[in-house]
Amino acid sequence: MPRSYWCLLIGLLLVGSERAVAWDYSGHRVVNLMALDNLPSDFPSFAKTPASRERIAFLAGEADRWRNTPDLPLRHVNGPDHFFDIEDSKSYGVDLDHLTAFRYVFVEQLTRARIERPDKVPPVDKTKNFDRTRQFVGFLPWTILEYYGKLKSGFSYLKAYQNGGGTPEEIRQAQMNIVYIMGVMGHFCGDAAQPLHTTKHYNGWVGDNPNEYTTSRKIHSWIDGGFFREIGGINQAQASQGVRKARHLNTIRGRTDYILPVIMKFIREQHELVEPLYRLEKEGKLTGKSAKGKQGSPFMHGQIGKASGFLGDLWYTAYKNAPEDRYLLGVLAKRKLNGN
Repeated sequence: MPRSYWCLLIGLLLVGSERAVAWDYSGHRVVNLMALDNLPSDFPSFAKTPASRERIAFLAGEADRWRNTPDLPLRHVNGPDHFFDIEDSKSYGVDLDHLTAFRYVFVEQLTRARIERPDKVPPVDKTKNFDRTRQFVGFLPWTILEYYGKLKSGFSYLKAYQNGGGTPEEIRQAQMNIVYIMGVMGHFCGDAAQPLHTTKHYNGWVGDNPNEYTTSRKIHSWIDGGFFREIGGINQAQASQGVRKARHLNTIRGRTDYILPVIMKFIREQHELVEPLYRLEKEGKLTGKSAKGKQGSPFMHGQIGKASGFLGDLWYTAYKNAPEDRYLLGVLAKRKLNGN
């Protein structure tokens, strides 16, 4: 195909990629670092070393690096992981109080709704649906849930290696895996605290607009990082105000699926802030210029703090809830018996 075709295609893909961003890299770094700072003393120390801290901070931006690719299969699986549109999910008849913990069961529900009630669900512009994701409302709750499960699994096999005779290299590799999961997981918890990742109004108000909120398609990028750059960066001390030590969340028998209501509660709370955020913009309190333009700073820093608290709770709960991997313990016991 002619070069002009591919240039056009890539250009269109990049235009559609704006929804995948929440906070710039610097914001995601701060979320991960603050979460590390507020882990209790009994959280494994290997995750707190200078090298691990930098690795976890760097990985805060990994999921946004994936979105930079023109490869459609990766964009297909990665893009919807960053958001969850509350309004559109309701159009599909989704019961937010009783969400399934299974991602693909949820996909089945969306597909069934699109077949059975096509007049109620949001239309899909097939001319722009290059990565075949616009028929979805986002998978952010399941993405966080699944990373929580991966982290819990990582701690399970680390505990087995530590207590069942694993080699120093096996233990080190397990620790490195945990550091990786912690870092990438932090990105999506940061996304969840950006109110524009919970709404169809993610980049300018759409539809009925009686309050005359901005329809500018620059608001998302401004909230992600433009405001903070204008005021000289994120003030970590201000973002830390009110942030407590991470705590072990109350889940029934440590079951992973019981984390989903916790995740959804957090996302729905951030969704309640969509209109307040738009009001701040309308009132000129998010320009970053002059005293008035900085009045939105407590709100913005507060969202960074909320993300770090949410993330720390999930990290710590995964560690506390992780049992020793019983299958791996059996394998290690046989290896020891055989003198290996």
